[in-house]
Amino acid sequence: MIFDATSLLSNRASAADEGAIIRMSQKTRELRAKGQDVVALTIGEPDFATPENIRDAAKDALDQGFTHYAPVAGIAELREAIAEKLRVENGLNYQAANIVLANGTKQAITNAVLSLIGPGEEAIVLAPYWVSYAASIKLAGGTCVVVESTVAENYKPPIARIAAAITPATKLIFLNSPCNPTGAVWNGAELEALADVVRKNPRVMVLADEIYEYILFEGAMVSFGTLPGMAERTITLNGFSKGFAMTGWRLGYAAAPLPVAVAMGRMQSIISAGANMFVQKAAVAALQGPRDGVQAMVKMYKRRRDMVLSGLLAINGVVISPIPGTFYAFPDVSNFLGRLAGNQVIETTDQLCDWLLEVHGVAVVPGTAFGAKNSIRLSFAASEADIEKALARIKTGLLALS
Repeated sequence: MIFDATSLLSNRASAADEGAIIRMSQKTRELRAKGQDVVALTIGEPDFATPENIRDAAKDALDQGFTHYAPVAGIAELREAIAEKLRVENGLNYQAANIVLANGTKQAITNAVLSLIGPGEEAIVLAPYWVSYAASIKLAGGTCVVVESTVAENYKPPIARIAAAITPATKLIFLNSPCNPTGAVWNGAELEALADVVRKNPRVMVLADEIYEYILFEGAMVSFGTLPGMAERTITLNGFSKGFAMTGWRLGYAAAPLPVAVAMGRMQSIISAGANMFVQKAAVAALQGPRDGVQAMVKMYKRRRDMVLSGLLAINGVVISPIPGTFYAFPDVSNFLGRLAGNQVIETTDQLCDWLLEVHGVAVVPGTAFGAKNSIRLSFAASEADIEKALARIKTGLLALS
């Protein structure tokens, strides 16, 4: 008998999906390797260098020997700096003991879900949603309850729709503002309405993902945990990847009520132990240093946002909502589904994205990855030249459908 390791894989491993973002990125690499000119707007990664003061702090930390294991929840200096940042910038009254560092915000999400959700328990995600939310719930054996919204609703579901989705099994609601993939931002009144729903359900907590807080073009950043009664009901997630262009440094964090923070630390101790020591030292410099680099990046993102909105609105049939934050556009392209591309009927956004890539040399991500089948996601964390070229190719492709 021939040994087949595949037969030993767990259901969890077999069900794990690499995701449409990874799939489109891989296809892009394969086509480029064959010599095809492809413009990629798939990955949500700042195309700027990490600010110099942060890089210098990492070098200094290496020279000073900070290359060993760090405490599981993070070094005291950084946890204090994060607590201070949250107090001053967000109005959140967390102590250092409430802070848990992680190897990227993805891990912080997983730590939180594994600490709260088990088989038979539910978590609500607001679609369109970041792909890791649903994946982490599935990993924990919980049930992902999706509450949908449309471009006409600016991709923010009405509060009554969220309230109707809560059951006795609900333990967690995911809130992402500013939102990946839509760029939507929840204002104070909308958040207060959500908080009122949470108050009426004493076993429900909110996981507030604020990773894009600095990439905000219009409106004000309101942290959900600042609303009356919500501090003890909220896990606030953030990190250094987006605002400080530190994606490869892999450092995120959660601020949570003490029992949840302790449980998240236990989860992390099993999975990976503490985050990189010299990266944590660099993160202190990021929080305490100048923000000139961050502000310059946001200014450039806003300029690109305006380019993308203008370009997409010029395509007859594309529908798009405002983009007050992040570096993503999420246009509704349902008017182009069911049309012909040669002899092929384009029925889904997955087929549309494959066709745009293979025939027109532009890579974007289907909305199905984010729980929104009628849309596609474009990242404008790319050069203006690439954005201009991509918009022209998207327009040519969409208008060629008959």
